[in-house]
Amino acid sequence: MRHGKKIAHLGRKTPHRKYMLANMACSLIEHKSINTTVAKAKALKKYIEPLITKSKSDSTHNRRIVFSYLKNKYAVTELFRDISVKIGDRPGGYTRIIKLGNRLGDNASMAMIELVDYNTIYNSGTDSAKKTRRRKKSSKKSNVIVEESPAPVVEESAAPVVEESAVPVVEESAAPGVEESTAPGVEESTHEIKNNETNQLESDKKETDS
Repeated sequence: MRHGKKIAHLGRKTPHRKYMLANMACSLIEHKSINTTVAKAKALKKYIEPLITKSKSDSTHNRRIVFSYLKNKYAVTELFRDISVKIGDRPGGYTRIIKLGNRLGDNASMAMIELVDYNTIYNSGTDSAKKTRRRKKSSKKSNVIVEESPAPVVEESAAPVVEESAVPVVEESAAPGVEESTAPGVEESTHEIKNNETNQLESDKKETDS
């Protein structure tokens, strides 16, 4: 039983295990992502993250400490020159392990370990993604304004004006006007004619009697 043994031996002796992890760390620094087994990926994560933290402060002492682990001057210069600049604001968690399934030969569980800041697929908060999203939102707003603005103006302005102005004015002005103007006028004129005739007849009778 492995009580109190926190180091993953990976089935290798100490010198073999150290050189293997150093070689994997150099490959990760160079290619930014590598495929390996899950056990080796977890061991490499513990091995390389303290070295990346050392690279944040560029000094001769830190470079010598990192070189004692990696044993590759090209990987050390890449780590201190490029990677430390890109991950300078990150407080930790520089790597990510993504499981890939089992290997066909021996059914070993495989995984991909990568540097978090160098993966553009999982980084959704980049500047380019924000710009494209803002442009899409602005285009949708303009389309909505064009479609919604003309329709209510035509319906509210044209239809009610025709109904209220044309139809009631004709009915109220023409029909009652004709009835009120013609009928009382005719009646008054007939009464005057009858009175005049009666007056003439009376005057003629008086003249004949006299």
